[in-house]
Amino acid sequence: MRFADLFDFAWQVLRGSVTRTLLILLAMGIGVAAVVLVTSLGEGARLYVSNQFGSLGTNLIIVLPGRSETSGAMPGVLIGKTPRDLTLDDAMALKRSYAVRRLAPLIVGTGDVHAGARVRETPVLGSTAELMDIRHMEIAQGNFLPQGDPRHSQPVCIIGAKVANELFGSRSVLGEWVRIGDRRFRVIGIMAKQGQSLGFNTDEIVIVPLAAAQALFNTEALFRVLVEAKSREQIADARSDVEEILRLRHEGERDVTVITQDAVLATFDRILRALTLTVGSIAAISLAVAGILIMNVMLIAVAQRRGEIGLLKALGATGRQIRMVFFTEAVMLGIGGAAAGLAVGELGRSLAAQMYPTIPFQVPWWALLAAPATAVITAVLFTLAPARRAARLDPVQALSRR
Repeated sequence: MRFADLFDFAWQVLRGSVTRTLLILLAMGIGVAAVVLVTSLGEGARLYVSNQFGSLGTNLIIVLPGRSETSGAMPGVLIGKTPRDLTLDDAMALKRSYAVRRLAPLIVGTGDVHAGARVRETPVLGSTAELMDIRHMEIAQGNFLPQGDPRHSQPVCIIGAKVANELFGSRSVLGEWVRIGDRRFRVIGIMAKQGQSLGFNTDEIVIVPLAAAQALFNTEALFRVLVEAKSREQIADARSDVEEILRLRHEGERDVTVITQDAVLATFDRILRALTLTVGSIAAISLAVAGILIMNVMLIAVAQRRGEIGLLKALGATGRQIRMVFFTEAVMLGIGGAAAGLAVGELGRSLAAQMYPTIPFQVPWWALLAAPATAVITAVLFTLAPARRAARLDPVQALSRR
């Protein structure tokens, strides 16, 4: 029996049992669509995290007060158990490292920003002029923080695009004065729209000089220090120098946490890839359920098609050819279900992308290959038993319906 004959015969059988065919296609399609959707969610989360860390800058090293080991799983500053503050003098000492290109100490707080009768509660970030280059920030209008000694501040600030619009509307902002707490600042720049970046929306922040933030929040302690290495190859040297310089300044104690951008990205990447693979495998269980449905339906079909099978064998069809008939049906059902599942999965991915445009939902290439392949293989494997039973039927008994 030629392949064209097998295909034509199987197609006639599938068309003759529309309800059975649609049920199997539905089961296979749900399984494939589940795998596609789940893996696209996992891959989207992985890419989102990668993009967020990538927006921080390149060759980045982050210094936080407190050792991660002293508090279990995170730096002490995050849970209020900092053994020693990280100061501006500590940050300036890091410039002694030959591998460090620039650094930006940070202080973060929240304050009410007043502009005339309008007021808005806004995150306030204190830093230096180097922050712009380290974080790859962009200015839409005006200038960034002025260069100079970070211990001396000027009453100037940079505001986010959304803050500028809410406080000043459509009128010119540059040169206007705002009040934060009991201090006045002149607006010298407006940030370009950049959106979310690791919990901070740069459109909604106000940036002031570091010394002004220290006075505003009455603190000398830094939230963290962003350090940029001169090159990717020098990140390890820069990290080692940072740890050693701060150890010597802190009386021999290693009481800071130094993390690199690449290390954090690699960790998140491993976790999210493993999570995507695991959840995708769980979703693939639905394909096994669809396979069981195929087996049950095929077993019933063998009983219903005894006369047809007996006639084929009486005309000279071998057991192998009978099995090939059932396998051809299974492959056609698997391919049809996989195609329907891929279409539905892509539709679901598109809807998710429209609902959450900031997350780059994307189906990994291996899922696009594995889901249809698994559907077809599952359909064939679960057709083995029905095909064997059909191939063993005696043509005389089959035609006599005994």
